[in-house]
Amino acid sequence: MGLRRLAALAALTVVVAALGAAAAAAQLPDPPALLGAPALPGVPALPPAPGTPTVPRGPSAFSGQAACAPQDGIVLCSGRVASFDGVPLDVNLGLPRGGARRLPLVVLTHGWGGGKYGPTDATRAGTMQDYVTRGYAVLSATARGFHGSCGTPDARLAGGPACAPGFIRLDDWRFEARDVQFLAGLLADEGTVAGTRIGVTGESYGGGVALELAALKDRISDGTSTGLTAWRSPGGRPMRIAAAAPVIPWSDLTYALMPNGRHLDFQRASRAEALSPIGVAKLSYVSGLYALGQTTGYYQPSPAATADDATKEADLDSWYARIVAGDPYDGDPTVERIADLISRFHSPYAVAQSGTGPAPVLIANGWTDDLFPVDEALRFYNRTRAAFPKTPMALHFADFGHARGQNKAADSALLRRRIGAWMDRYVKGDRDAAAPAGVTALTQTCPATAPSGGPFTAPTWAALHPGTVRFASAAPVTVVGGAGDPESSQKFDPIAGGGACAQADTTDGPGTASYRLPAATGRGYTLLGSPTITAHLAVQGVGSQLAMRLVDVAPDGRTETLIARGVLRPAEGRQTFQLHPGAWRFAAGHVPKLELLGQDAPYARPSNGAFTVTVSGLKLELPVREVSPTG
Repeated sequence: MGLRRLAALAALTVVVAALGAAAAAAQLPDPPALLGAPALPGVPALPPAPGTPTVPRGPSAFSGQAACAPQDGIVLCSGRVASFDGVPLDVNLGLPRGGARRLPLVVLTHGWGGGKYGPTDATRAGTMQDYVTRGYAVLSATARGFHGSCGTPDARLAGGPACAPGFIRLDDWRFEARDVQFLAGLLADEGTVAGTRIGVTGESYGGGVALELAALKDRISDGTSTGLTAWRSPGGRPMRIAAAAPVIPWSDLTYALMPNGRHLDFQRASRAEALSPIGVAKLSYVSGLYALGQTTGYYQPSPAATADDATKEADLDSWYARIVAGDPYDGDPTVERIADLISRFHSPYAVAQSGTGPAPVLIANGWTDDLFPVDEALRFYNRTRAAFPKTPMALHFADFGHARGQNKAADSALLRRRIGAWMDRYVKGDRDAAAPAGVTALTQTCPATAPSGGPFTAPTWAALHPGTVRFASAAPVTVVGGAGDPESSQKFDPIAGGGACAQADTTDGPGTASYRLPAATGRGYTLLGSPTITAHLAVQGVGSQLAMRLVDVAPDGRTETLIARGVLRPAEGRQTFQLHPGAWRFAAGHVPKLELLGQDAPYARPSNGAFTVTVSGLKLELPVREVSPTG
């Protein structure tokens, strides 16, 4: 199957998957913890900032740019509001009926291709109506470049010249994050919200900007290429993110979309690890997301003119064309610049650390999410724990998120309750709120109707998996570029495949390396972390890559289920590398099997070069829940 056909297939299926996920989310039950809670006790109102209007209640908000009316039991204010650079943003603001001032604010940010939320639209954090009923103001704006925020021809016609810079900036913290900060500042100046009691939560694209805002906390772009300054509202009020709950976010977008296998979950990462060597593009996702953005948004209309002009640093058309063309990447200044820009300006991890650390943050990622897997949370977690150990921080991992995530209703309800409690504790200041702490994990299970395993809890990531299952193989095995069963790769593809419970044939193909561990015995053991490999690698050729899978082979030896995966740009010599974290119980009679392949298309973009990688002296460690695993 050619790359153009792969891209077209991915583009079609990702749109279908996105629509299906939205429909499924709309059917989720309301979490009880988000309903019927008492309203926030009255807070003394501060005087409006000098020279700023006060239009918090009545027919309009945002200085008359958003009309207000009762809807679904709340007051809903809707309109297009000019952002800091004049770009009109399509905004919804939810307020309690009866009026109140200096409310705590929750910002709901949407995913890629989505738009602002209405009062009863389901999100992974709950609905606007849920939070307003409990005494919050709720802000939801369509991100610049999508739908009513200059994303459609009609919106651009209505916006006129103000929409010229209103294209998608790919969650640039100098633009999309600043948009949220500017809108919140307007509400603080009007007296509607308390400027230092702001919570933000969102999923995927919305999770990325939520984590950026947590990293910024009380800082904002100063309008230059890289500078930050104290965050003040347009009227001069101090502003601050009090808490964030990003759901299925990335921390480094370059690594998330083009992993090179250099990230290790037990050490603090540098931003440089995502850039050298340039990784392997997640082809099915990159192609599908690009196509979805074309149908729902507005990409930069002209080629990049200069290297230092921020308005030209989101040239998604040319970026996409170069990345999907494939190897060679390293040594190509165009690719190296793309990778650096995406990491530098579109990634929470690149936001300069503040002297006090990020806002209190609850990060939720999915074991079976092949787009933004669990290690995207761990990168941010490890650095924060090392530098700011007193910062409130919690991790929540489950079988959910982007495909292949199963998004089971009970797991979704638990996450919503926890996000609600997180906001109550750190935005409202309710010390009785049962905010989560440490790490919580629910495991992947099959069939899809089976409840997830857990929840398992621990104070830290390392404490979640105190046991280890070890395996070693000294014999050299050579992996050949392009080798690997295409049918299995198709079944395990997150977009075109069969989901988290897909099964493939166990036959070992030529030019691949497979390692079968002893079958689990007794009560088995529970993987809760990153399968870790140390091996000697001898690399020949160009554009080398190793696709890695950990699978569960059924007792009959005929079928296997994908548990964890990853991709590596191999280096010559002895190297330690990891698959993305997984969570799965290996029951008695089931065999863990490690597969090293020369390709994993359409998930990973196959190399344009010919190569071999000879693997010898391999050691595999599986981090497990049980201190003394049986197997």
